[in-house]
Amino acid sequence: MRSVKNLDLIAPLRRPAITATCTALAIVLALLMLIASSSGTVAIPWSALPRALFSAPVTSDEQLWQSILRDVRLPRVIFAALCGGGLAVAGATMQALFRNPLAEPGLVGISAGGALGAVSAIVFGASSFGLIAIAAFAGSLFALFAAWQIGRRSRAVAGLLLAGVAINAICGSLTALCTWQATDAQLRSLTFWNLGSLAGSNWLLLALLGPWTLIVSALLLREWRGMNALLLGEREAGHLGFAIRPLQRRLIVLVALLVGPLVAACGTIAFIGLVVPHIVRLTLGARHQLLLPASLLSGAIALVLADWAARMLAIPSEIPVGIVTSLAGGPFFLWLLARWSKA
Repeated sequence: MRSVKNLDLIAPLRRPAITATCTALAIVLALLMLIASSSGTVAIPWSALPRALFSAPVTSDEQLWQSILRDVRLPRVIFAALCGGGLAVAGATMQALFRNPLAEPGLVGISAGGALGAVSAIVFGASSFGLIAIAAFAGSLFALFAAWQIGRRSRAVAGLLLAGVAINAICGSLTALCTWQATDAQLRSLTFWNLGSLAGSNWLLLALLGPWTLIVSALLLREWRGMNALLLGEREAGHLGFAIRPLQRRLIVLVALLVGPLVAACGTIAFIGLVVPHIVRLTLGARHQLLLPASLLSGAIALVLADWAARMLAIPSEIPVGIVTSLAGGPFFLWLLARWSKA
C-alpha cells in the first residue's frame, strides 16, 4: 500500500482546496434553497422567512406563509437536494466503475430497473413504502449487474451504451405491461414513476430516506482511493494492492442501495447522474477525493434548480421534474457523445 500513496492520481489532495470548493458550493446551495423556498404560486417575502420558520404567526398572511413553508416547500426543497446529491454521487461512482464518462444509473438501466420494481410492487398490491423500496432496490441491483456484466466485455463505449439501451428497453416494456394490467386507481401512481416528481415529499419521507442516503453516500465517498485506482485500469489497480472484484461488487451494491430507494420515492429522474459529475470532472479534475463531495453538492444544486423551474414555469400547475432534467440533460448528452466520438 505504500506504492499507492506515492501515486499522484490517488494521493490525497490538500484539505484547504477541498474545503474551499465544498464551502463555495454549499453557499450556492443554501442561497438557491432559500430562493426555491420563497418562490411559487404563493410568494413568501425573504424578510418573512425567519418569522415563518421560528415565530408564531400573527396575521392571516403569516399563517398561510408558515403553513406553506413548513409543510410543503421546505421538505420538498430539502428532499430535492438529497435526491440530487445522491444521484450525482451514484453517477460519479458509475463513471469510475466503468471508466467511462458516459455511464450513469439511467443510461445503464438502474433507474429503469428500479422503476420496474416499484411499478411491479404497486400493481401486485404493495401499499407500504418499505415494500416498494425493497422492490425498487431489487430491480436496480439486477439491472445494474446485467449492464455491468454485458458492457464490461467490450472496451468501447458502444458496448456499455448498447447494453444500457437493451436493458432500458426490456424494463420499459415490462413496465408498460404492468401499466396495462393496472387498475384506474393505480394508473395515477404509475404515471408518477414514469415522469419523476418530488410532489410527494414530506417530513416522514425525509426522516426515512435522509439518514439512509447520507450514510450510503458517505460509504461511497470513502471509496475514493479505489475509484481513482480503477481509472488506471483493472490490472494496474490490482497491482497496486486493490482487490478488484470485491471493490466492484461493493460499489455496485452501494449504488443500488443509494438509487433504488430514491427511485421508489421520486420516480425516474434522468441525467442528473450523467451531467453533474461530468461537469464537475471537467472543472475540478478526476480525483474522486474532490470529485465525489463536489458532485454531491452540485447534484443537490442541479435538482433544487430543476424542481424550482418545474414549479415556476407552469404556475399554478407544475411540470414533472423528470421532464425538466431530460430537456436540459438530453442536449448536453448529445454534445458529450459527439465530443467523445471525436476524441
